[in-house]
Amino acid sequence: MAHLVKIGNSQGIRIPKPLIQQAHLEGKELDIQVVNQGILVTPRKKPRENWKKSIETILANGSEATDSEWLDATLTSDDDLEW
Repeated sequence: MAHLVKIGNSQGIRIPKPLIQQAHLEGKELDIQVVNQGILVTPRKKPRENWKKSIETILANGSEATDSEWLDATLTSDDDLEW
């Protein structure tokens, strides 16, 4: 069970260590949202985190197929499209 504790002029939540470990929150920045009569605490997701490493791995392994179907496609005009 978590408890509210006074921290200066504010209040904080004391969350038991087993809950933090189970939710994989230890040492992470957190996002807090108010939801239906409660609070949702989630780890902050950093945009594009690990993208560089993933792309380098894919390029090094050569396992990513190129879109040759699209690269070799003939260009058409918008007149051929039906809306």
